[in-house]
Amino acid sequence: MALDELKSAVPDFAKDLKLNLGSVIGNSDLPQQQLWGTVLACAIASRSPKVLRELEPEAKANLSPEAYQAAKSAAAIMAMNNVFYRTRHLLSDPEYGTMRAGLRMNVIGNPGVDKVDFELWSLAVSAINGCGMCLDSHEQVLRKAGVDRETIQEAVKIAAVLQAVGATLDAEAALAE
Repeated sequence: MALDELKSAVPDFAKDLKLNLGSVIGNSDLPQQQLWGTVLACAIASRSPKVLRELEPEAKANLSPEAYQAAKSAAAIMAMNNVFYRTRHLLSDPEYGTMRAGLRMNVIGNPGVDKVDFELWSLAVSAINGCGMCLDSHEQVLRKAGVDRETIQEAVKIAAVLQAVGATLDAEAALAE
């Protein structure tokens, strides 16, 4: 199992990450599609080759081809949107908030999977990328769709742990060179 291999790669000084990795993925209450779509989108967003290489095959095995592509789409579109909307929010000139974005985001309207799943994956990626505006927007859509706070927090925990594991493993790899 790739999850076990990834856990074994986490150094002893990051034991909490190893334990959290096992619990947020191995003991998640999320339905399989939500879980593995979140894992795949966050593994991509973590920018860690090791995390992505280890978790992608298991995600692919647990997702339909449509969900697999949609999770990758969520990571891709949020990579763009999180930069754009975070910048718009951080700039002190409010005029930027009134300007047309002019960026294509068609996948958000037609992701090829249940909209709730795509929104959950987008929220998790937005947590990694640190876009407060996007987090608020996706959380509101999810809550209006009846998604409970526990489900949303579960996705954010996956994002947090995968980001931390990726940063730790990449740092260790760089120090070993």
